[in-house]
Amino acid sequence: MSDASITNLSPRLRYARQQCQSVDQTPRRVPINLRQSGPTPTELLISTRVRKSPYWHLSQEAGCWRATVYNRMYHPRGYVRPEDGGAMVEYRALVEDVTLWNVAVERQIRVQGPDAEAFVDKVITRNASAIAPLHGKYVILCNDEGGIINDPVLLRLAEDEFWFSISDSDLELWLRGVNLGLGYDVSIGEIDVAPLQIQGPRSEALMVDLVGEAVCTLPYYGLLEATIAGCSVVVSQTGFTGEKGYEIYLREASRDAESLWEAVLAAGEKHNLAVIAPAHHRRIAAGILSWGQDMDQETLPFQCNLGYQVPRQKAVDYIGRHALEAVRTELDQGRYPFRQTLVGLVLGGHPIDDYAPDFWLISDLQADEPIGYVTSPWYSPELGTNIAMGYVPVTHQALETPLRIWLPEPYAERPGEPVAARVVDLPFRASVNPSAREAARSRGQDTAL
Repeated sequence: MSDASITNLSPRLRYARQQCQSVDQTPRRVPINLRQSGPTPTELLISTRVRKSPYWHLSQEAGCWRATVYNRMYHPRGYVRPEDGGAMVEYRALVEDVTLWNVAVERQIRVQGPDAEAFVDKVITRNASAIAPLHGKYVILCNDEGGIINDPVLLRLAEDEFWFSISDSDLELWLRGVNLGLGYDVSIGEIDVAPLQIQGPRSEALMVDLVGEAVCTLPYYGLLEATIAGCSVVVSQTGFTGEKGYEIYLREASRDAESLWEAVLAAGEKHNLAVIAPAHHRRIAAGILSWGQDMDQETLPFQCNLGYQVPRQKAVDYIGRHALEAVRTELDQGRYPFRQTLVGLVLGGHPIDDYAPDFWLISDLQADEPIGYVTSPWYSPELGTNIAMGYVPVTHQALETPLRIWLPEPYAERPGEPVAARVVDLPFRASVNPSAREAARSRGQDTAL
């Protein structure tokens, strides 16, 4: 297409046509879709092929105006409309007060039975035996090639009962398929449990009003059996933000969703509670990854700052161990068996105030040819700059490496020109509840132990 023809296109189409699509993604079998399309005015079809959570209608009443699909379930992704400040208003509610999230899309897959611990140990990289009842851990499950197939929060309710609170991939079918060959004495299946998240600096005060003072001594990743408005729940001190926060796992969710939701709203009035969508701008600042966006089944833990999830010593074998140990051996010898690695980025441009519709492309200072791509960008009010996570060649991962990022209108400083960026460490800001990686780094320990 000629330059004149491109100029006559709409800004969205002009941007899409001008972008080079030649990032080398070898050896991926299913490359990340780097085609740039920009926002598209396409209405989400609500049909019976995708499940509505028990909180879906309650989210609509709270003002949900847009949604996505996550784990084959409709997921609210916006309550404050752009003309009223949009996601940045929701962000302020999170970091200043307390917020309620509908996260029923975190389907709960239960593994229960005499062999529950042995089976879970076989499918996660960490040690299931180290998780005491009424505690949880962030874990990963890998395929036989070491690729990450899910990164759930794993809750241990009892000696013989675990719940996988899953990210956006169908873990139940995989677990069932694995056990067809292994034959462990366990039952595996989704249960009628739907979580809500309570996140923000005033979350503990709200939870005290809901379940009592016992929540004040609940450790990070600790679990508490409780009752709220006659509803049976499990409370965990966890969340997707880096802020102080909790998750409320509602049993019999199809029956009791309204009772729990209304009880939380009523108790939250004096704490200035706001119903918001998951705050990806805050989770990016905390360096928290999103499956399907920052990693997938072709991503190794060592590529995305999850090496600490792969212990050097584990008493039992697990799926993916052989491949992961082979990769670690290469890394220990100073060789990289992969091309791209995830880094933190600080970048210029106008404030990115909404979800990115594309994986924006990254170039170095030598040429316009893209060498990597951004996975999760947003503007950080605390840092006063745009921040992002993205994949770059391992040759460009050193801190302070200068790069350029091709932002679309309206974020670009000058249309058709990239903005300056540089590699920085993750997380961008300390978390109220530091992740295992943050804690290990603060102790000066190798995060791949």
